[in-house]
Amino acid sequence: MRYLVAVFCDRTNAEEAYARLESSNFSMDDVAILGQGYKTTDEFGLQNPKEAAWTQVKRMALWLVPFGFGGGFVFDTITGLNTFEWTGRVGNQLLGGLLGAGSGLMGSFFIGGGPPLLFNNNETPYRDRIEAGEYLVVVNGGESVITQAARVLQALEPEVLEAG
Repeated sequence: MRYLVAVFCDRTNAEEAYARLESSNFSMDDVAILGQGYKTTDEFGLQNPKEAAWTQVKRMALWLVPFGFGGGFVFDTITGLNTFEWTGRVGNQLLGGLLGAGSGLMGSFFIGGGPPLLFNNNETPYRDRIEAGEYLVVVNGGESVITQAARVLQALEPEVLEAG
């Protein structure tokens, strides 16, 4: 299913867009206004990507860190490496486990979606617009519905009209 997002600077224009879509016989179950006094981004299902990424990193770390510790501990036990003589046999096994746990933590960060948290600063353009007091009119549907809705909304000259 595709969607069309139109951004309007004030509530009046967003309500007019909604009314025009309603008069053009669109299914109003597929049309929503997001902004102050209407649906929030969370109610609509636009999850904050940073929160979602941290949740995924934590979920992966829950499993990868203990398995990494176990893997590092077992690897050191099987190979019998004596990397640090001053720690003794058990100390080397524990250090191997800690290094394995660190690898699990690193894997959960990089594979779980952590890099965009560090390198991509503007991944929430729609949330930012709503926080700035603008309104979004969102239409869900197939290709023909999106095309027809785009024609209706273009006449109102929204700030942004984006299909996805």
